[in-house]
Amino acid sequence: MANDLSTPLTGRKRKPGTRRQWPVGRILLAVLVLISAAVAARLLLVDDPHGGRPSEEVAITSTRNGNELANAVSTGPVTITADPQQYPAGTNVTPPAPSSTTGAPDMFGALPDLSEETADGAIPRISAAGLTPFAAYARPAEAALASGKPMVAIVVSGLGINEQGSLSTIDQLPPEVTLAFAPYGKTLTTTVAAARSAGHEVLLEVPLEPFDYPQNDPGPQTLLTGEPTRSNLDKLFWLMARFGGYAGLVNNMGARFTASAADFSPIMEELGARGLGYLDDGSSNRSLAPQLAQGNKVPFARADLVIDANPSRQSILAALASLEQAAVENGQAIGMVSALPISITAVAEWAGELESKGIALVPASALMK
Repeated sequence: MANDLSTPLTGRKRKPGTRRQWPVGRILLAVLVLISAAVAARLLLVDDPHGGRPSEEVAITSTRNGNELANAVSTGPVTITADPQQYPAGTNVTPPAPSSTTGAPDMFGALPDLSEETADGAIPRISAAGLTPFAAYARPAEAALASGKPMVAIVVSGLGINEQGSLSTIDQLPPEVTLAFAPYGKTLTTTVAAARSAGHEVLLEVPLEPFDYPQNDPGPQTLLTGEPTRSNLDKLFWLMARFGGYAGLVNNMGARFTASAADFSPIMEELGARGLGYLDDGSSNRSLAPQLAQGNKVPFARADLVIDANPSRQSILAALASLEQAAVENGQAIGMVSALPISITAVAEWAGELESKGIALVPASALMK
């Protein structure tokens, strides 16, 4: 009997009980060839830019007749010169004239023509007509100036940080008292607006470098000696944009900065160019503020006395009596006081009796030359 291995393949019969084996690989290859041929034929013969992407036909109801902008576009070329929500398409709009000083003031009472927009917000400027923020926002005091009486001004510093304390100070003090606000309060919109509404003139406190900086730090964005002028001006603009409606600036510390002509001079020059006043708190005898203010035509005054250096009622009343005496001798005097409750209460009571002594209470701007 012959061996199966030596038997020829051709004509070989299957053994009974075995299954026929299909050429699966060849079948799959044939199917792939047919699919590829079909895809190639479609791409060559059918002009379909969407490449067979799924699509659906949807009936569209035209809304053109209800759309004024679409109607205008359909009739011809349109020139859009303004916000289409405010001006109809096709309308040529003449640019508005610059805001006048009689325009609507902002929340702080700042006039639009006295404001310049910057990256940090609006900052004061001289109007196109030549009106300065100092003249516009200073509290009028013509009657007191014409009376010939000795004049006393009180400036309260450190407001704006504590909302309730600031509002209480505004309520207790007469409107002739000048209020200085720090630039860091979270509720300046409320407190400064309340002060302006009550008739107070306001000042902006600007942090300047003291001799023991940074051990004694006036706050963020402090103007520093030895820094590039551009850097200090950028800080100044940030500070000036915290609120509006102020007649001038008052220093917070700054014994080192105000003694440096190279650093202080560009700042005072900027104040002169913007029509703002400057009040020196009198804390440093080395300050160059009087000379620099005069050279840049900045309305200026220097405080004569810190009223609550010793924050006790007896000491405060004694300091106020000294301020009265200085006003009688020199015709005018300016006192600085912090926003401590004991200080505000004492000043409020003292102010109520001042007229009977023949002394006029005036805003600080009235004594700034």
